[in-house]
Amino acid sequence: MGRKRIYEIARELGVSSKDLVTKLEEMGLSGMKAANSVDDDEYTLILNLYREEGKKATAEEKPAEKAAAPKPTGKPEPEVAKAEPETAGAPAKAPRVRVPHYGDPRPPVVSVLGHIDHGKTTLLDAIRSSHLAEKEAGGITQGVAAYQVDLHGKKITFIDTPGHKAFTGMRARGAQATDIAVLVVAADDGVMAQTVEAIDHIRAAGIPMVVAVNKIDKPNADVNKVLGDLAQHGLTPEAWGGDTITVEISALQGTNIEELLEMILLVAEMEDLRADPKGATEAVIIESHLSVGRGPVATAIVRNGTLSDKDWVVAGGAWGRVKALLDETGTRRVSAKPGEAVEILGFGEVPMVGTTVAVVQSQAEAKSAAAKQAEALKPKRDRRVLTLDELFANAEERVRLELVLKASSTGGLEAAKRELDTLHIEGVELGILHAGVGGITESDILLAASVTQDAFVVGFGVKPDTKAARMAEQQGVVVLSYEIIYDLVDEISRALKRRLAPEFEEVQTGVVEVRNLFKIPSGRVAGCAVVEGKITRRSHVRVLRGDKEMFVGEIASLRRFEEDAKEVLAGRECGIHLKDFDDIEIGDKLIAFDLKEIER
Repeated sequence: MGRKRIYEIARELGVSSKDLVTKLEEMGLSGMKAANSVDDDEYTLILNLYREEGKKATAEEKPAEKAAAPKPTGKPEPEVAKAEPETAGAPAKAPRVRVPHYGDPRPPVVSVLGHIDHGKTTLLDAIRSSHLAEKEAGGITQGVAAYQVDLHGKKITFIDTPGHKAFTGMRARGAQATDIAVLVVAADDGVMAQTVEAIDHIRAAGIPMVVAVNKIDKPNADVNKVLGDLAQHGLTPEAWGGDTITVEISALQGTNIEELLEMILLVAEMEDLRADPKGATEAVIIESHLSVGRGPVATAIVRNGTLSDKDWVVAGGAWGRVKALLDETGTRRVSAKPGEAVEILGFGEVPMVGTTVAVVQSQAEAKSAAAKQAEALKPKRDRRVLTLDELFANAEERVRLELVLKASSTGGLEAAKRELDTLHIEGVELGILHAGVGGITESDILLAASVTQDAFVVGFGVKPDTKAARMAEQQGVVVLSYEIIYDLVDEISRALKRRLAPEFEEVQTGVVEVRNLFKIPSGRVAGCAVVEGKITRRSHVRVLRGDKEMFVGEIASLRRFEEDAKEVLAGRECGIHLKDFDDIEIGDKLIAFDLKEIER
C-alpha cells in the first residue's frame, strides 16, 4: 500500500485531522502531526486502536442512553441536529452543535511569497488554471487580485499579489488579510536573499507557512540542499523531525499541486479558521485603482459578516454605496461571505490598500465615519530628524526594542550583529526583525511599520533610497544610518537603557537634630541644629526616632531666622516644616539625602 499521511487516515475514519492527532496522543502515540506519514504496519495499528476506542465508547454510552430514553408523549420533540452517519468502523460522532458567537468554518486566505524567479507567479497560474472554483465561460475577465480554488468541495482563497512587499504593506496599515503563507523555494537555487526576507516577514506576521519546493523537474534540482538551507534558518522540515511542512512541486508541469492544496487545507483545519456570516461585516482591501468608465474599484476579501449589494461602506477616508460586486470571473454577485474575494464598485474615491471595509446604516453615517478615519490617518508626527533618544523620550516603559538591520556587505552585517549581540541590558530584549545586505528599501520600512510603532530601521554603511525615505516619513518609521559601527552600538545601547525605569541611590548630605517645636497655622515647625554636612530646601529627609523610621519625604519650607533659606550648613540653626508630616518630636533626627540616578 505504501505510506499514508495522518490526515488521509483521518478522512478514512470520518474525523478531523485535529481530532485524530489528539486521540492518538491520548492513546500513547505522541509526536504525531497531521502531515506525518506512516508505513503499513503503523497504519493498521492506528486503525485498530482507534476503532477499538470507538467500540468501547459506544458500549459505555448504550446503557446510559437506554436509561435516559424519554417516554413517548405524542407531542413533537424539539428539533435537534442529528449525528452524522458513522463511517465503517469509526466511533460515533456527537451531534453537531452550532455556536453562533464562535462562527462557522471559512476558507483560508493564502499569500505566496519567495525569491524572485523561484516560480511564485507560475504556481499561482497553475493553481488557478487547474482548480478554479465555479468556472464560467470566458474565464477570468476582470483580473481580480484574488480568486478561489476548489479541492474536493473545500475552498481556498489566494491573494494574487505575490511578494512580501504587498503582503507586509497591508499589515503595516493594520490589516491582517492573510491566514497562511506559502513560501516558494526553487530546488535548483535554494534559499536566497529574498527568501530569507520573506521568512522574516512571515514570522513577523505570526502566521503558519507551508514551503513549496518548486522546479523539481530541473536537471540540477537538489531538494536535500533546499531542506538543509531551510533548517539553517530555523525551518526544520517534518521529514527531518521538525514542524515545517514542505511539498515538492513543479509549477510548470503541474506536479503535486493537489498535494500542496491538501497541505494548505490541513493547516487551515488545524488553525480552525472561523467567521460569522451574520455578524458585523469586515473586509480588507487588497487592491484598488481608478478604472475608466467604472470609477474607483477596490478588491476586498471578506473576513466576517456578509457584504451585500447596496450596502453603505466605509474604508479609511473613502465611502460610498455598493453599486456592484463582481467575482474573479466578472460575474455579478448579490453578496459575498467570509473568505470570498470581490471587486467593489461604488466608492466615491479610491480607498487605500490595506484599509478595512465596514458596513454602516446610512449615507450620513458613512460620510461621518469616513471623515473621522481620514483625520485619524493623517501623520501625527514628523520623525525625519529624530534621534533614538528623542524617539523614546516620551515612550511608556516597555521591555523590547525591535529593529531591521541593513549593511553594505556581508562582513559588515555580521560585525554589526556580533556587536549588538554583546549588548546585555537587564530587563530589556533586543529583537532583530530582519538582517540583510544592501540598501534600505520600502520593504524594510513596511516590515518595521507592520510590527510595532517602536520598531525602527538601522543602516550600517547604507542609507534609504528616495522611495524608502518617503515611505518612512509617511509611515512614521525612524531610519538611522551609521558609518562607524561603534556609533551604532553606543546609540542603540543608550536607547535600550531608556526603555528601563530609572534607578536611584541615596546620597546622604547631612544630619539634623530637632531641639524645639513651634506651632503655626499649617502645622508644626521644628527648631533644628545641623550637626553634620548640610540640608537644602530640595533635600529629601528621613525622620528617625531612636532606631525607628517615622517618615520619609520632602521639606515644605526651610528658614533661617525670619528668612527663607536655600541651604543651611553644619553648626547653624534653622526652622524646618516637613511636607505631609506633623508628628515630629524633640530629639528626632533628620537624615538629609539626595537621589542620584544610577546609569543602567
